[in-house]
Amino acid sequence: MDEERETLQRIVSTLVNKNDEIHNFIDMLNHTISNVQVNSSNAISELDEEFDGLYSVLHEMKGSMANTIQQEEARKIQALKDQLSQCSRALEGSEELLELAVQSLDIKNPVELLEAARQIKDSVTVASAFRLSLKPKVSDSMTHMMVDFALEKRMLQAVKFLPVPKAPEIDVAACLVADNCITISWRMPEEDSRIDHFVLEYRKTNFDGLPRIKGEQHWEVVDYIKATQYTLSGLKFDTKYMNLRVQACNKAVAGEYSDPVTLETKAFVFSLDSTSSHLNLKVEDTYVEWDPTGGKGQEKIKGKENKNRSSTASPKRSTNSPRASARGGRDRFAGESYTVLGELNLFALLGKGRSGDTAVESGQHYWEVRAQKDCKSYSVGVTYRNPGKFDQLGKTNSSWCIHVNNWLQTTFSAKHNNKAKTLDIPVPDRIGVYCDFDGGQLSFYNASSKALLHTFRTKFTQPLLPGFMIWCGGLTVSTGLQVPSAVKTLQKSENGLGGSTSSLNNVA
Repeated sequence: MDEERETLQRIVSTLVNKNDEIHNFIDMLNHTISNVQVNSSNAISELDEEFDGLYSVLHEMKGSMANTIQQEEARKIQALKDQLSQCSRALEGSEELLELAVQSLDIKNPVELLEAARQIKDSVTVASAFRLSLKPKVSDSMTHMMVDFALEKRMLQAVKFLPVPKAPEIDVAACLVADNCITISWRMPEEDSRIDHFVLEYRKTNFDGLPRIKGEQHWEVVDYIKATQYTLSGLKFDTKYMNLRVQACNKAVAGEYSDPVTLETKAFVFSLDSTSSHLNLKVEDTYVEWDPTGGKGQEKIKGKENKNRSSTASPKRSTNSPRASARGGRDRFAGESYTVLGELNLFALLGKGRSGDTAVESGQHYWEVRAQKDCKSYSVGVTYRNPGKFDQLGKTNSSWCIHVNNWLQTTFSAKHNNKAKTLDIPVPDRIGVYCDFDGGQLSFYNASSKALLHTFRTKFTQPLLPGFMIWCGGLTVSTGLQVPSAVKTLQKSENGLGGSTSSLNNVA
């Protein structure tokens, strides 16, 4: 009995769900019917507007052409009237001369007759009646002002509803991912002169292949593109791929989207690890700032204060704070090792779970650093994992860096294994760091001009972490950047020439 009741309850539940589905579907159908009616009314209104516009154009053309005919009529009539006036005056003179000639015939005196004949002859010679052209100056025909709308009628009879543009085809071979930009190119499957513009949509993803329905970011839109190519610039490649699609639009309607393409966006993404930083550093994602009060209240650090910073004390840190306990047992930097390390965010790049203290173990990577103008001293480089608590970048055989010192006078140098090489070049506003782990190469560039500052050549025997030291100032790190094409070109050129090395290089 209970089993039958349970079965019946399942059936009832199924029927209720099915009824709800049908009700929802009926509501959707009614809503669709309403939309069809509204959209049909809108289409008719737009059709009326188009035909009213056409009527207006035709009416304007008719008025203009009728005015032209009237002007031609007035010109011809005026020309004929002028000719008629000339003829009337000539006829009047000719009649007077004729009357005088008839009277002269009655003269009996031969001498007088001869004189009269001579005068009449002279008058006839100069008479205007004998110089007139007895042909109308203009024709009475107006056939040249006639129109033939046969072709236009056929064109109007051929007017149909505007066709929906076909979906463009993205030319994957012509697409380019370089210099933190994506250039996408497409073409139409056939010529369509009615296309007004294109719409490009893109979104970041960690999945190769076609876009997935769930777990995807929304599409970003670039509208009113007139060409069949577009460059997305200023991108941050914090995911592994980019989905792109294009649609063509005419004046009235947009076509179907192209088949989406997925382009690989290789990049290197990390953030600054606040759990590994010195007590006197304030760390926020990709920004680190010297904090003279960190862990010491209002005390001065070795008699030095950053007078350009706010005198408000930051909360004193203690070893029992959540921040300290989040370090996972790693020693915080201390003493004069004002250091913070980069924490690689490979989970976003690979679409996998976060793997903790992940380091660079292969590949070519690039990131940039900008120092504040009033920064007194800073170092930018890489280090093997787990450096010593009091280690400073470039002063061990497991770290490499370039160091800028703006205290008293500016010095610029490359450091490794406690050896320094002075760089006799201006300090750039932004420094680009290029790391080729497999090729054993660490290069620093002027990020704006891509001029090479210094190169370390060695064989990396352990995974690497980005490292930064800062005193009296702040650093901003830009990640999610691709290796710039100019850097790739310089690397090929340098490697092709064998690359000059200094006493700091080739030291593991």
